Amino acid sequence: MIAKYRHLSGKQLRTGVAYSLLVIALSGCSTNSKDRLTTGSIPKYSQPVDGTNQNQLRSATEAAGRIYEKNPRDPVNGVNYAAMLRMAGRDAQALAVMQQVAIANPTDRTVLAAYGKAQAAAGQLQQALDTLDRAQTPDRPDWRLLSARGAVLDQMGKTEEARRSYRDALDIAPNEPSVLSNLGMSYLLSGDARTAETYLRQASAQPGADSRVRQNLALSVGLQGRFAEAEQIAKRELSPQQAEANLAYLRGMLSQQNSWQKLAAKDKASPSNTN
Repeated sequence: MIAKYRHLSGKQLRTGVAYSLLVIALSGCSTNSKDRLTTGSIPKYSQPVDGTNQNQLRSATEAAGRIYEKNPRDPVNGVNYAAMLRMAGRDAQALAVMQQVAIANPTDRTVLAAYGKAQAAAGQLQQALDTLDRAQTPDRPDWRLLSARGAVLDQMGKTEEARRSYRDALDIAPNEPSVLSNLGMSYLLSGDARTAETYLRQASAQPGADSRVRQNLALSVGLQGRFAEAEQIAKRELSPQQAEANLAYLRGMLSQQNSWQKLAAKDKASPSNTN
């Protein structure tokens, strides 16, 4: 059983597992009159896109851009357009949009939060952390900001501080699947796939869990050598196209030094590995 990332390079770990962590914490920020900080959108990079057609995404992004152009100072339009750009993988443009919106709305908490998310997606981690901290209010802390802060801290290698931030978020929103998933991915990032699986199973059991949470669970299981079980998790409740996207992502994460094939062979030869 593989309990550590013996077959993954540091670069793969940062660009794969760490990005998976950031996806749930930092993807998507929609706005409405009641709650202008909502998580959940379409991850980019090499991960599956929850069934959203790329042509539809492109059309939606263009429509959001036209709305933004009519009033680029409007915080709702700007935040929504930047979120769509991040979904499409256009992080530099999303950051540029949010820079302009933040200049026009320097005290808007939602704008600052979205600006921090755009900075993190563009790799400006310290700036993102500073912006997210400015958006937070000690008397009314927001669990989404705490979770996003934890994801940035994990990217910066500040593991213990990141996990404190996740646990603070869970104090406010117990059993929130996105936070549990981020906490699990924090352990996966440090090479503790067994502990990661515990949190990711808890996350995937929650009513609000989406396919990205199950993808992360499959990754934690696969990295322990239980390939068949990981494959079943990746395929669960997904269309064949989505399942193949999940499996392709998992194969990519385990590809160095043929570790995918080694895990598959080991799992087939050792039925006891599948709990």
